Amino acid sequence: MRKFYARRRVSILTALTGLIASVALFNSPTASAAMPTPVSGATARSYLSQLTVATENRTGYNRDLFPHWITISGTCNTRETVLKRDGSNVVTDSACASTSGSWYSQYDGVTTTDASSFDIDHMVPLAEAWDSGASKWTTAQRQAFANDLTRPQLIAVSASSNRSKSDQDPAEWLPTRTAYRCTYVRAWVQVKYYYDLSVDSAEKSALTSALSGC
Repeated sequence: MRKFYARRRVSILTALTGLIASVALFNSPTASAAMPTPVSGATARSYLSQLTVATENRTGYNRDLFPHWITISGTCNTRETVLKRDGSNVVTDSACASTSGSWYSQYDGVTTTDASSFDIDHMVPLAEAWDSGASKWTTAQRQAFANDLTRPQLIAVSASSNRSKSDQDPAEWLPTRTAYRCTYVRAWVQVKYYYDLSVDSAEKSALTSALSGC
């Protein structure tokens, strides 16, 4: 009899574990962006301390100076590649356009099954990069920056959050989803450090404050 009850307790525990797992899956986001994981908070703070502080200058900026959405593989360009990477159960057609799938915006918690409602955000905006040193780069260097899939520079997010951000730096804009802010500023610093871009004083102060809790 004791063995019977022991087996029954194990069965009940197994069932409960499965139920809890199912509930957790049901309540979790339907997709989670797979942007490359940024450096740790400690490393980001170290990188930030090494960035040059300088006044920004937008003279001469034009988005077309950063060739973007280049072909990555086959018929897939950068935008389509990121949409496929960052979504769940993404199906594409022969032209690499997403015909179905689910996407979760880390910036504001929005979920969609319509890929056209999502933008690909440049973590460090093209205009911000220009202001911070990219004006001195070659076109090839700016193209590499605008299509960088190796660093945490590109992420699929809701169009509304991307347009709310526009070309603002962390002193002016941070994701409304506070749980993502630490990841966001770590990624921002990593990209600026890798590309040897400067920060302005307000930007550095905001990054320092945000990273203190990472």
